[in-house]
Amino acid sequence: MTYTNTNTNMTTSAGIAPSLQTYYNRTLLQSFEPELVHLQFGEVYPMPQNNGMVMSMRKIVPLEAKTTELAEGNPGDGTLLSETQVTVPLKQYGDYSNFSDLFDLANIDCNLTRKVELFANAGARSIDAVARDELATCTNVIYAGGKTSRSALTSADKLSSVELRKAARMLKKANAQRFNGYYVAIVGPETIYDLQDDESFIKVSQYSDSENIYTGEVGRLFGVRLVETSEAKIFEGAGASGADVASIIVLGKYAYGVTSWKGAKPRVIIKPSGSAGTADPLDQISSVGWKMDGFGVKLLQPEYAVRIECGFTA
Repeated sequence: MTYTNTNTNMTTSAGIAPSLQTYYNRTLLQSFEPELVHLQFGEVYPMPQNNGMVMSMRKIVPLEAKTTELAEGNPGDGTLLSETQVTVPLKQYGDYSNFSDLFDLANIDCNLTRKVELFANAGARSIDAVARDELATCTNVIYAGGKTSRSALTSADKLSSVELRKAARMLKKANAQRFNGYYVAIVGPETIYDLQDDESFIKVSQYSDSENIYTGEVGRLFGVRLVETSEAKIFEGAGASGADVASIIVLGKYAYGVTSWKGAKPRVIIKPSGSAGTADPLDQISSVGWKMDGFGVKLLQPEYAVRIECGFTA
């Protein structure tokens, strides 16, 4: 069944002053930005508005090594650059809730600012999950504990420096470039807990002052900087005897692209009671929601991404 929204006030909120609308949008953005760990290592490709719904990105094919000596005075024919087109559809994401006037009058804690914060947090996790799930489709996979499949993993097959070193080796062999000298691994709290037992683990507090710290970064190990997020992917019940399996994504530079309409940002939409006209004849219903227009994520160089799968300490 197709749902028809009879409340057509879809852009700005009647009854909300522009200064308040700006304030609530700022509240949403402040909550959004720290959560988007999976987006911070992608190449950004802004999409001009009024140019359709599909963004065309370019995957650059690395140049071959040249071992034939030059003839004196002859530079040769040169080499043509090669690139492959990769497309990603731009999609809308969002959510909202309706609130009765009695709810707003009776509820003690859930004022408008709190509602915006709740939707901002949910929206941030939603957009982050879109990127996370795309990265998890990479085909370079390492299973912890020497296992050869996800279904064979147990909680005892924990993440260790061995798997990180294997992932770094795989990226090096693919000639994946580094982020300021390091590869990056996106890890969950469960797996970073196990990894911190390694004596070679360097905590972020031990870095020199000259190093830039990524959002969520907690340390580094064997040339891999570790970024923690509670939104790291878990394959629930996918291991041996129904064990949960954690996913760690290890990235080189240029592995994936992020696109949205140029200038588009997530925004809050607030509709006060009475703004719907005859659809709300007694001014009983208000709503709060978030929306992101025209957004997409795509692996561009899958060989520059490695997924480690492992068990973890409960």
